[in-house]
Amino acid sequence: MAAAAAALGGLGLLRARLRLAAAAAATFAALGRTGHRAPPLRGGVAAAALPSAGRSYGSQAKEEEELRVRYLDDEHKGIVVLGLNRSHAKNALSKNLVKMMSKAVDALKSDKKVRTVVFRSEVPGIFCAGADLKERAKMHSSEVSSFVSKARATINELANLPVPTIAAIDGTALGGGLELALACDIRVAASSAKMGLVETKLAIIPGAGGTQRLPRTIGVSLAKELIFSARIVDGEEAKSIGLISHVVEQNEAGDAAYRRALALAREFLPQGPVAMRVAKLAINQGMEVDLVTGLAIEEACYAQTIPTKDRIEGLLAFKEKRPPRYKGE
Repeated sequence: MAAAAAALGGLGLLRARLRLAAAAAATFAALGRTGHRAPPLRGGVAAAALPSAGRSYGSQAKEEEELRVRYLDDEHKGIVVLGLNRSHAKNALSKNLVKMMSKAVDALKSDKKVRTVVFRSEVPGIFCAGADLKERAKMHSSEVSSFVSKARATINELANLPVPTIAAIDGTALGGGLELALACDIRVAASSAKMGLVETKLAIIPGAGGTQRLPRTIGVSLAKELIFSARIVDGEEAKSIGLISHVVEQNEAGDAAYRRALALAREFLPQGPVAMRVAKLAINQGMEVDLVTGLAIEEACYAQTIPTKDRIEGLLAFKEKRPPRYKGE
């Protein structure tokens, strides 16, 4: 009887793992069915060449835009840059900015022409100072709860984008600003940048994913230490503890991290678009389960790449010794 019970229990666990794997496959299939080009965001999207060392986005961008969304072209085609631009408030997350971010992310997630998203600041010396506390002080308590929920949902949407995301931290990223960066797949920072989850100084806790993503990034004990102490670290220390992937010396233009992020994004462009999306899905879902279930998820995701036109093109390009010409199919 005991053996039979154990067998039934094992069968139930296997079924649960298979359901997770099937869910991963279904998630990818859903992504593939919504591959239309998203319409430009009003007053925000400008398809133009790579920015110069300066911070201008060109004639199509307006100074009052709090979020600048830009589709790059030429050798950077497929890279989309989201630029925070609230200089008067140190890019603090206001209700309007969060709304704009949500609309931008919603447009990007269904656009198969997007290959990589880079999140940066348009304001020298600052990435994002966190929530707009001046605006919050004027809110009713019920409004605060609603705002935090919306900010959390928007940052989760960013984390769930099907393409690689890179945070280019050229300045201070505190509180919600660091939570925003933590939602990206990869973080690059200038050595002079300052980062920290400082909410405990205000007698609150990180509310947009910081208590969950920071320990998953640098480990539980160290994450507790940083949150309990509200400590701020620079780029060098952030690199040493695994908070960021790359640290660079800041340049005169103040955009060294952004330039490094673009270089990383260019490395992603030649790879198969479908494979990139499926790889991200397999990694993200696999990290939340045990290894056996994770391997089942990987198997289900791998199966999604076998019938694609991109896979046939990749093998043909290898045989003909030429660069592949992927179409994301």
